[in-house]
Amino acid sequence: METEVKLTKLAACAGCGAKVGAGTLVRMLEGFETHQDPRLIVGYDKSDDASVYAISDTVALVQTTDFFPPIVDDPFLYGQIAAANAMSDVYAMGAEPKLALNIMCIPERMEAATVQEILRGGYAKAYEAGAIITGGHTIHGAEPIYGLAVSGFVHPKAVLKNCGARPGDALILTKPLGVGILTTAAKADLVEQPVLERVWRQMATLNKTARDIMVRYPVHSCTDVTGFALLGHSFEMAQGSGCSIHIRTSQVPFHAEAYPLAEMGLIPAGAYRNRDYAARGVAAGAGVSRAMQDILYDPQTSGGLLMALPEDQAQACLDELREQIPQAAIIGSVTERLEQWIYLDE
Repeated sequence: METEVKLTKLAACAGCGAKVGAGTLVRMLEGFETHQDPRLIVGYDKSDDASVYAISDTVALVQTTDFFPPIVDDPFLYGQIAAANAMSDVYAMGAEPKLALNIMCIPERMEAATVQEILRGGYAKAYEAGAIITGGHTIHGAEPIYGLAVSGFVHPKAVLKNCGARPGDALILTKPLGVGILTTAAKADLVEQPVLERVWRQMATLNKTARDIMVRYPVHSCTDVTGFALLGHSFEMAQGSGCSIHIRTSQVPFHAEAYPLAEMGLIPAGAYRNRDYAARGVAAGAGVSRAMQDILYDPQTSGGLLMALPEDQAQACLDELREQIPQAAIIGSVTERLEQWIYLDE
């Protein structure tokens, strides 16, 4: 269904493109006094996807929150995408989401039926994930915002961080890029409906299947590719791991329709923020076009998992992933630390 007042027209930014830049966040959190706790496995100081706290020797609590303005006009679909995106951080840690709380901001002019459809979309996606939404908090504000605070569980020794990549690892990406570029161009009616519907389906797809397959392999590191784009999240993985990442751009899956739009300069503001953050650590080969780089800096909403695992295990993992996620691909490798954090080659 569509509302009389289009949801995307009520927001200045859309989806994860509204995310504050990574470099800005680091500066905001500098110097904070915090308690030390040996049970805290992952905190905010690690630039990771979620916090992890060991409850016992066999159970760790994984917590995250994510919310954003509408990226589509269908309220039910918006709810689904926002919920899938919020739960993705739990999957990226190797965990399973179990409990969630709604986070919502409602403009005064939004109809009650629209609000209900957004919530219904979130509940439907949580049900698909096997999680339970147990409550939440709603306020009035200038723009619609929806998302979830999510709690999941994992064995403390099975936690996957974004800082564990090792030399000799291969990199697998499970969803194609270009979502931010296409949804930005859609505001100017420059994207055909079948393409948009493909992108919408992708954003609403949980990373549950990818996670369930991933944990059967000796994955060293994982993150989900969202607002900081492939290069922003790869930059964090490389720095946290003390390694260099090599990306073969010809192997990176992306929506082909995004490329000519990137050539035209139709990219979201978040892509410029991501470039400002990560470009200092990226060396692009002569054959890597500016448009391709823009796709790699493009902020993704409910993007795929980026996992690092031993090269001799990567093909078997990819084969299993492709049985259910055909566009998953091996996109690069990890080496000892070189002069740059990330190298882009054709």
